[in-house]
Amino acid sequence: MIVTKATRRAKIKKRIRGVVSGTAAAPRLSVFRSNSDIYAQIIDDVAGKTLVSASSKIKEIATQKVNKVEQAKLVGKAVAEKAIQAGIKAVCFDRNGYLYHGRVKSLADGAREGGLKF
Repeated sequence: MIVTKATRRAKIKKRIRGVVSGTAAAPRLSVFRSNSDIYAQIIDDVAGKTLVSASSKIKEIATQKVNKVEQAKLVGKAVAEKAIQAGIKAVCFDRNGYLYHGRVKSLADGAREGGLKF
């Protein structure tokens, strides 16, 4: 079997999702990273609903001329701000199979600066 980046990430993602699950008390902060953008959602897995979401495509972030790492930090702060307004203080971080460095780490740091605990 040929191990590609996609199959490797899928295996890691499956292993992470076996451990990390979002509840009403501590929903899951899931990250998706494409080549050009980054997305974050806070999900309650018990109810099967997305509670809060943010991405680098929202106008406030997309219009700023910053690099992708700084853009990810702004997305983290935006999702944390929306979560605090929705009454969410603690989350479980789901890196979704990506390595915890670069844009993923920057998003997590931004969410922590925004007031989320994980």
